[in-house]
Amino acid sequence: MSQNSVAGQKNIAKGLGLGLLAYFIWGSFPLVITALADFANPWEIVVWRIAFGFLTAIILISFTRTWKSLFEVFRNKKMLGWIAVSSVFIMINWQVYVIGVSAGRVVETSLGYFINPILTVLIAVVILREKLNRVQWSAIAISCVAVGILTFDYGHLPWIALTLASSFAIYGLAKNKLGGRVSALNSYAIESGALIPVAIIQASIVASIAPGLQITEHGWQGFVGLAIFGVLTAIPLILFGSAAENIPLSWIGFLQYMAPTIQFLLAITVLGEQMPPARWAGFMLVWLALIILTTDALARSRANRGLPVEPPAA
Repeated sequence: MSQNSVAGQKNIAKGLGLGLLAYFIWGSFPLVITALADFANPWEIVVWRIAFGFLTAIILISFTRTWKSLFEVFRNKKMLGWIAVSSVFIMINWQVYVIGVSAGRVVETSLGYFINPILTVLIAVVILREKLNRVQWSAIAISCVAVGILTFDYGHLPWIALTLASSFAIYGLAKNKLGGRVSALNSYAIESGALIPVAIIQASIVASIAPGLQITEHGWQGFVGLAIFGVLTAIPLILFGSAAENIPLSWIGFLQYMAPTIQFLLAITVLGEQMPPARWAGFMLVWLALIILTTDALARSRANRGLPVEPPAA
């Protein structure tokens, strides 16, 4: 076996390990929030999530001595524009997610990330003017039926799931527009830094309403609990960025289902959330739609391997 082959295998092993770790951390977030931060309201939790996540990014940039590459991002207004878009929608995603977990609706938050790939396909049609084949349209039709069943079951639209899915889909679009020109660490640092003013305003509002900010009201354990969640916000994003550089995109497509699967299992086992028959039916249709989309994507990926690689447009 050649040295190059061994090196390639090591890169794949490293990428897969980092990817699994990133999605495992994301999947465990409901337990982190309920075990370490449930004494604070969702708005305060997100304040410290932003603050400690930004601090983590700054420490890592200092440790890796990548300040130069960070400052270079600010020279490109187009990239900064897309990072601004990603900042807005990741803030929406974070806040709605914490509200959902705090309200005991972890099953619905997991649904949001299950239907995210489907909404991503729809955004590709609406914004990027991409054309879908019949298989993809059938998956979307099935997912719409699933949302209808879940709306009947909940008695209202599953707004937490739909908001999480749509906000993360637009966040993904912004990341796609960056085209890999900004590292995961630099992008996260700028995004979280841009949200610091929002966090300050939000903290001021929380402090003005009884019982006020709780970070110092529960001893060192409360402080550490909120800090850990902030650190864990930064770490998996950075791990994922490294993983994406070492494993095929199709593998990432499979890994993205790991986090909502873990959250779903935690919700119905550890957290004791209910799953009525209608809800099971809705989820099964969503899973069917995902299987159809994934199978189609794999088939098209295999077909495209035999095509010549075209140079990028100037």
